[in-house]
Amino acid sequence: MKKSILSLFLLITCALTAQLDRSKEPKVGPIPEINLGVPQTFKLDNGLQVIVVENHKLPRVSYTLAIDNPPYVEGEIAGVSQLTGSLLGKGSTNIDKDTYNEEVDYMGASITFSSSGASASGLSKYADRILELLADAALNPNFTTEELEKERNILLDAIKSGEKSVATAARRVESALAYGVNHPYGEFVTQESVKRVSLEDVASNYRNYFVPKNAYLAIIGDVDFDKTKEKVIELFQLWRKASPPVITLAQPKNVQYTQINFVDMPNAVQSEIAVQNVVDLKMGDDDYFPSLLANNILGGGMRSYLNASLREDKGYTYGARSSIGADKYASRFRAGASVRNAVTDSAVTVFLDQLKRIRNEKVDPEEIEISKAEYVGEFVMALERPETIARYALNILTEDLPEDFYTTYLEKINAVTAEQIQEAAQKFIALNNFRIVVTGKGSEVAENLENIPFNGKNIPVKYFDKYTNATEKPDYSAKIPEGITANDVINKYLDALGGKEKLEGVQSYALMAEAEMQGTKLNLELKKTAKNQFMQDVKVMGNSMSRRVLDGDMGYMVMQGQRKDLREEELKKAKEESAPFPELNYLNNNVVLEGIETIEGKKAYKLKISDEKSIFYDMESGLKLQEVNTTEMQGQKMQQTLIYDDYKEVSGIKFPFKLTQSMGPQSMEFFVQEIKVNEGVSDADFE
Repeated sequence: MKKSILSLFLLITCALTAQLDRSKEPKVGPIPEINLGVPQTFKLDNGLQVIVVENHKLPRVSYTLAIDNPPYVEGEIAGVSQLTGSLLGKGSTNIDKDTYNEEVDYMGASITFSSSGASASGLSKYADRILELLADAALNPNFTTEELEKERNILLDAIKSGEKSVATAARRVESALAYGVNHPYGEFVTQESVKRVSLEDVASNYRNYFVPKNAYLAIIGDVDFDKTKEKVIELFQLWRKASPPVITLAQPKNVQYTQINFVDMPNAVQSEIAVQNVVDLKMGDDDYFPSLLANNILGGGMRSYLNASLREDKGYTYGARSSIGADKYASRFRAGASVRNAVTDSAVTVFLDQLKRIRNEKVDPEEIEISKAEYVGEFVMALERPETIARYALNILTEDLPEDFYTTYLEKINAVTAEQIQEAAQKFIALNNFRIVVTGKGSEVAENLENIPFNGKNIPVKYFDKYTNATEKPDYSAKIPEGITANDVINKYLDALGGKEKLEGVQSYALMAEAEMQGTKLNLELKKTAKNQFMQDVKVMGNSMSRRVLDGDMGYMVMQGQRKDLREEELKKAKEESAPFPELNYLNNNVVLEGIETIEGKKAYKLKISDEKSIFYDMESGLKLQEVNTTEMQGQKMQQTLIYDDYKEVSGIKFPFKLTQSMGPQSMEFFVQEIKVNEGVSDADFE
């Protein structure tokens, strides 16, 4: 019987498979009817406009307070708006912060703030109280010096964490070059500007810009309009009537000719490429919908032109994307990817080829249909989220859109033709006015970038630092002095520390250091011996967060309480790290002197210890400046950098008293508190 059922199942499966032609994309179905709910609106005397959409499917409610002011330049106190937003919601003048947070948690609600509004959501049975808490914190902020210093330190830590990040530097430079550093969209926050912000600056920013003139309150969910209106009037009618300062913004302009703007980041293992130009596009424009499809086909998904060529065909990147922004003040077209250093120039050429293609060739009808189908699916799925309905309702008001903009959205998408897509691409993708911003390792990629042909001649290259200051081309021609070997570099380092004989006398040392991350202290304890013993323990508030131990031929690691024994390859690497001074083992051990690079403004010898590890030594002092380890995580190469600084003498030997460890955008500065040489270490430390 079972055999008969199985045979029948296989027969039906084969029959169905035979009827399906999987070489063809499925046909696009009919456009679904869009019902967003009819919004009811009213306006307060102070200017606040309120939108209410009743939706009784679920017992939930969401509030979105949006203040649609024009963007503004913050100048010498850049970061003041971010700090203002961070201080909002810390209770109010009526409720202390802890009581406020406890009540929000008790209701299972969520309330968040920014300098340009707030949002809240929760169960509809708490709707009134959630709105009361949102209004109280928004209209009666409790700005204190203590909270300002906490939020300032968190922001400063975030800025420090991004100092070595190639991606962070790339995004900053891309925006600043596109819009200009004196435009709100090109301005960036620095440690210096954050440190200048005073409590009065925060209060002034709040008074000037957190005002009801351009404010909208969208309420979506299981509410009654009449009762909600009464509550809103009760809570918000006392909001002081005011308008923001009048802002005049200069319109960003494209460069006169296509050029490469290069930012040298010597620690880069990949290049960040962005091809961009500014655009003038608003959501209400006739070419808005053609531009959506043009961008989606070019770089909006996995099957896009850019992704298919750069990822699938060439294997240069794990993903390439593009976007055409629509903003009533200023926006840009951007296409970008992270690529391997060795193929940076080739990737730029592929970008240009695909950008020419979307401009010069009509898109295949089948590709257009698939792109339209993707929009239908994404649009319909997004409607399931209440915040989507709120955003659509707000967009209609803030972007001056027709009331049926979203109910006819899919019809407009479906009506776009191949000719309109090509026209949009030609209008918004400025082939002859591109800024091709490349952020990467100049010693490996700069020369080839200067030899990329375009329109019959090589694309000119201009050089900038990571804060968009124009610079001269870095000198990558420094040659290793004749006769200098890897052993010479290592011996100079050993001499700089205290001499080979002195270092060989060290049987063990213990190091204790501290770091601070987002206001939380971290403690590092590191112990090493000359007997293949190594222990590193990072603790947060006294609790071990990460611990690695090696004892001879055995080792393990513990992450967040989960223990794992080290594999053979991991044991090998741990043994290399376990020596008090690994350089003693590097002598005569196949270490390669690869060249000279600039590290933090100093010329340094680069020694290749292995395929995964390189170390840089100051040419002048001989001291170790930086160690770079490359690992692969989820198919992507990740670089971990350890910077050595502030050398001090302990027991006749120089040790670095500042250790900066970074991986990706994350960075931690450890300051050494104590070092013990040949004491404070026992076998029990490695159990």
